[in-house]
Amino acid sequence: MAVVNRDPRTAPHATRNDVLAAVAVGAVAVVVALVTDPARRPDALGWTLLLAAHVPIVWRRRRPLLMLAAEAALLLPYHSLDNNHTAPLPVSVVAVYSVATTCRPLYTLLTTGTALAAALSVMMTVNKHQAAEALRTSGWVIAVVFVGIAVRFHRQYVAAVVERAVRAERTREEEARRRVAEERLRIARDLHDLLAHSITLIGVRTSVAAHVLNADPGRLDRAAVAKALDDIAETCRTARGELRTTLEVLREHGTAGARDPLPDLHGLEGLAEAARSAGAHVELTIDAGEVPPAVGAAAYRIVQEALTNAVRHGGRRDLGIRVGVRAGEAALRVTVTDDGAGTGDSTPGLGLVGMRERARSVGGTLDAGPLPGKGFEVTAVLPLGGNP
Repeated sequence: MAVVNRDPRTAPHATRNDVLAAVAVGAVAVVVALVTDPARRPDALGWTLLLAAHVPIVWRRRRPLLMLAAEAALLLPYHSLDNNHTAPLPVSVVAVYSVATTCRPLYTLLTTGTALAAALSVMMTVNKHQAAEALRTSGWVIAVVFVGIAVRFHRQYVAAVVERAVRAERTREEEARRRVAEERLRIARDLHDLLAHSITLIGVRTSVAAHVLNADPGRLDRAAVAKALDDIAETCRTARGELRTTLEVLREHGTAGARDPLPDLHGLEGLAEAARSAGAHVELTIDAGEVPPAVGAAAYRIVQEALTNAVRHGGRRDLGIRVGVRAGEAALRVTVTDDGAGTGDSTPGLGLVGMRERARSVGGTLDAGPLPGKGFEVTAVLPLGGNP
């Protein structure tokens, strides 16, 4: 979002514009001094003071109070010489306007009031017959002061509106980036859970088929080989279906809206059966009714990854796994315990990280670690009123 520079002190070409303004205002002052009140046309010193009073305008944005002091130092002697009192009006207006638009209102009223009072005192002392003109000039100056204060408040209001708009735009961009990052993380977790689980089961079942083929080639157990190959095919079909569902969610105009992509507790029996077909003895206990979809999906993925890790790293053929899912008053407790020897592939992966992220996504917690002696346990507590 492009932001327009609202600070007049840092506006582009500010110094150049002020120089041009000083020249223009000086030209107006010269014309006024020549065509009005010929009896008080400035002499040489008066012209010098009048023209010199336009030089400080160049610094009106950066040093407004110093500029006002310089104007007073030059114009008070000018008025004390009873020169044309109307000619300095344009530069006086520019000076007080600059102070009013850049300084606090209290400073503006104090400084301009002091300068105006000093100028009136000098003018009234020099020529009492100029009282009406002095009051008229003072009225213009006072009006310009209040106009400048109003302009200052307006600029502050506009700057506040622009700042809020910029902050809102930045917040929207950050929110969009956060949502993209969360979506990428969710997709990575889904693909990891799906592929890791499916590939592990395919690997185990392939090993079973290879063992049957190599155990006794002369007495080939065709039924066992066919069963292992059928299990591999079924795992591939299941993985392909889940992968397709996950990819449909990513499509802008996909068909994911026609189905619910979130797994739930009803799919735990399928996970247990898949682990049993891989050779593990799985005991599944579910004591929970309907739970929020996000909590059910998190519990499903945690059990899926825990079973995958147990089958992959259990290190024994008679692996026993106990899966418990129980709902309390405020939370769903998920426990997956195995009695593995822990001698399987120990290459570090993203399984535990993914499970913890699953638990945190619904406001829950997850603990995982080895048991005394042998085995591994994963425990997750997922609030039923999940706060993602």
